Amino acid sequence: MNWLTREGGMIDLFNRGGFTMWVLLILSVIAIAFIVERILTFSKTRLNPKKFASDLKTEITEKGAEAGIVLCNENPSPVAKILAPAIEKYRHGKAAMEEAIARAGTTELAFLDRGMLVLASIATVAPLVGFLGTVIGMIKAFGTIQAAGEVNPADVAGGISEALITTATGLLIAAPVAIFHAFFTSKINSYQRDMEDGANELVEFLLVEKEKK
Repeated sequence: MNWLTREGGMIDLFNRGGFTMWVLLILSVIAIAFIVERILTFSKTRLNPKKFASDLKTEITEKGAEAGIVLCNENPSPVAKILAPAIEKYRHGKAAMEEAIARAGTTELAFLDRGMLVLASIATVAPLVGFLGTVIGMIKAFGTIQAAGEVNPADVAGGISEALITTATGLLIAAPVAIFHAFFTSKINSYQRDMEDGANELVEFLLVEKEKK
């Protein structure tokens, strides 16, 4: 724990950074909370939408539409919650199924996007807060020099060094948050595409099944 408490350690740097370090700490805690929440959310989307749609078609073929609804209700993934209403409405035609999918999709896609705006905002704001802390620190450093009436290179270097702590901290927060945001965005886009493909396949399949009856 020496790296934490010693001079030049994390606590010392935090204290030297001024009040903006508290703002950055709050931003980092919020970011961590949303990143963990996103990871838990995406753990529910591991099910491949296309494969699930294929399994659903097999289930409906072998056991009927009601069995397909039961299979969807037993699965907590977003794709299951979107496809279940389509099966319930398949006797009413294509338009009814697509409308049911659209309504359910609005809710589920909002669930997938939850917190993404917060992460994007933190990735943008954290460096700005850090830069603000640096500007404030520089103003204080040059104010001290002006009050002293003479320039001591060591004092100037020390003051600037402390002022730059907040900028470095802001960037250290923003970089991993931006990486996670990009990763989550990629996962969401990929999942949406697969979900749309799976839904379209199921709708076409249900139309064929409807014609057989």
